[in-house]
Amino acid sequence: MSRVIHPRLARPQWWRDAVVYQIYPRSFADAHGDGLGDIPGVTSRVWYLRELGVDAVWLSPFYPSQLADGGYDVDDYRDVDPRLGSLAEFDEMVAALHSAGIGVIVDLVPNHTSNRHAWFVEALAASPGAAARERYLFRDGANGGIEPPNEWESLFGGSAWTPAGDGQWYLHLFAPEQPDLNWDNPEVRIDFENTLRFWSDRGVDGFRVDVAHGLVKDLEEPWERQDELELWPRPDGSHPLWDRDGVMDIYRSWRRVFDCYDPPRFAVAEASVHPSRRARYASPETLGQAFNFAMSDADWRPGDFHEVVDTALRDAAESGSSTTWLLGGHDSPRVASRFGLPLIPSPRVYADTADGRPFRHDSQWLARQWLLSDGRRPHVDHELGRRRARAATLIELALPGCTYVYQGDELGLPEVADLPPEVLQDPMAGRSAREKGRDGCRVPLPWSADRNALGGNSFGFGRDGAHLPQPDWFADFAVDVQSADPTSTLTMFRRAVALRASLLAEASGESPAAAGGFAWVPAVEGVLHFHRGLWHCVTNFTDGAVPRPAGEVLLCSAPEGAGDGVPANSTVWLRAS
Repeated sequence: MSRVIHPRLARPQWWRDAVVYQIYPRSFADAHGDGLGDIPGVTSRVWYLRELGVDAVWLSPFYPSQLADGGYDVDDYRDVDPRLGSLAEFDEMVAALHSAGIGVIVDLVPNHTSNRHAWFVEALAASPGAAARERYLFRDGANGGIEPPNEWESLFGGSAWTPAGDGQWYLHLFAPEQPDLNWDNPEVRIDFENTLRFWSDRGVDGFRVDVAHGLVKDLEEPWERQDELELWPRPDGSHPLWDRDGVMDIYRSWRRVFDCYDPPRFAVAEASVHPSRRARYASPETLGQAFNFAMSDADWRPGDFHEVVDTALRDAAESGSSTTWLLGGHDSPRVASRFGLPLIPSPRVYADTADGRPFRHDSQWLARQWLLSDGRRPHVDHELGRRRARAATLIELALPGCTYVYQGDELGLPEVADLPPEVLQDPMAGRSAREKGRDGCRVPLPWSADRNALGGNSFGFGRDGAHLPQPDWFADFAVDVQSADPTSTLTMFRRAVALRASLLAEASGESPAAAGGFAWVPAVEGVLHFHRGLWHCVTNFTDGAVPRPAGEVLLCSAPEGAGDGVPANSTVWLRAS
């Protein structure tokens, strides 16, 4: 399928320094009027994406699915869920985005299919040992087939094995509706390469690879015990289920597919691996880029952010790729709420026995427990959380590399932590006694402060309400309200992205160091200061104003502005004098 390539997307590695906006299609915009976001809804909001100034969108799964896991249980990898649109409407969306200079990245889910996928339906109908079962991971059950092969647990709770009804059981590291594929089977590998070509031929510019570290598994006995499996991440690739060296063979074959296109396609790995092994996924010989989740786990301390930046830039240098910056996403509590929680008194640090690099993830874990559980909840300072989230947004947009922003974070949306049990959709909610799941960050976006703007009960999302209820306070965060407010989070975000593009373009006309350089600047306690040529970013992590370095103020995250200093819990961009 031919396409006209926008100059912004014609560069072979345009994605290295891009701002990418993640769209969760079912919660973005509803054009069909059935309460579910859809592909035409995305097309109807290209104007909004253009005004944001983003370089690309990443679409979470839109494939046919029973939604056992928010669309990550895929029935057919080469089609659009009819509730969300059609392939023709997908093509219209891609054309509209490309005309606006916005690239398209789609989610690929290669670790598992849906249990409704044609392959799995065929496998269940086949006998043990049949070729159809070799595409998945079937094993004989214990005690004559009446018990699972081993004690392994699913990441969503419960056993990782489900009976096939004939003495065999199939492995699913996530929900039972998500049977794991057998990537030792050549047919699986060939079919996914064909899927890459299918979407690339339709104009897709890149892929986000779900569970990129999980494809290759070692199911040879003796099996590790469940408590041994929980020793993760490992710096040596020794885990039987995660981050095995064989995954690189798969991604090298994908690279050959990507390089058949002009410009070459790329992929970003969702690889929850030890930092010392992340570079393999981001290599130019494999996927090209990998998510670095460290910033989404950092607490509001300058030391945390300093450590995250140093480690990420070092990883990027090792891989030959650009690093990625993420504050949140569809799997994590909203950034504005997480930063409103009390700071962790003594954060645990998981050290790399190979090179001593730290690996921490307490902030995100505690935020999930505190915000989403039905148990004890500490006070959330929503105003402070929004203020810190704005400051953190300017930090990540100032750093070299690629920034990924989850829909709604440009509005400063908080977590919807009190969704009633009867509306919850996330499988984690039904299988975990401690969590309500991830639905709180997936509530549809508020486009209008008028709940009846489209003639239905939603804040501009669609004509027939929203598949997850929008609370009344969403009106204060609506796009139309924030667009009219020069101090709003949305206004700040738009200004920041535009200014970032202007500064990078200006720097590219100077020296290479000015265009892509980075250096720390010594600062007083509680302040983080770095520069990229003449562009300085100064963040005050304290609760009081601090003196501001000399220079022209370009942008301040604090709604009240910079004044004579750097306000509390805020970031200022400066042009050095």
